[in-house]
Amino acid sequence: MAANVSPRMALMTAVAAMAAVVVASNILVQHPVMGQLFGLNLADILTWGAFTYPFAFLVTDVVNRTFGPHRARQVALVGFAVAIVLSALLSTPRIAFASGTAFLVAQFYDVAMFDRLRHMTWWRAPLLSSLSASVVDTALFFTIAFSAMIPFATDDFATATDHLFGIEGLPETARWVSWAIADCTVKLLVAGFALGPYRFLVSRVATGRA
Repeated sequence: MAANVSPRMALMTAVAAMAAVVVASNILVQHPVMGQLFGLNLADILTWGAFTYPFAFLVTDVVNRTFGPHRARQVALVGFAVAIVLSALLSTPRIAFASGTAFLVAQFYDVAMFDRLRHMTWWRAPLLSSLSASVVDTALFFTIAFSAMIPFATDDFATATDHLFGIEGLPETARWVSWAIADCTVKLLVAGFALGPYRFLVSRVATGRA
């Protein structure tokens, strides 16, 4: 962001970025990663949405650091409203509902956790809040989106079973459980990677407010 970007423009950009990340993730979570890695069939354990969704926490944490928790919650709410409408049009209603529920709970948890840790070393608040919020988000999203425990779970994702991670000899489980574990692992890795962009964006927004 340039030094003359106003706080209002920065917040509008944050809302747009939040909506874009969530919509893209809702579409990409329906597409498994194809290929093999260490003998594992990636389609059995991972979707493309795992690589994009963690950046929603990056947006929230940057706003939280530069404008405070109140503005961060506002960005999460407005971004959620925009994203849920677009997701309902571009993905399935069930995915949109699961995403909306997990998004609100995880984002508000992230904001609260970040605010409690904001006075610690600069990297602790964004890293620890994003890591824990990612676990909450994954558990809620995959349970609602794919679990057969949910009343409207009638698709193949809810009923298909396989060995965990597709590995013979491991216990059989619903395919979405392997997806959830691998998805959460990727999210945790991306949360660590996002510390670099976080540091850069916070400094740029702070310069723009000066």
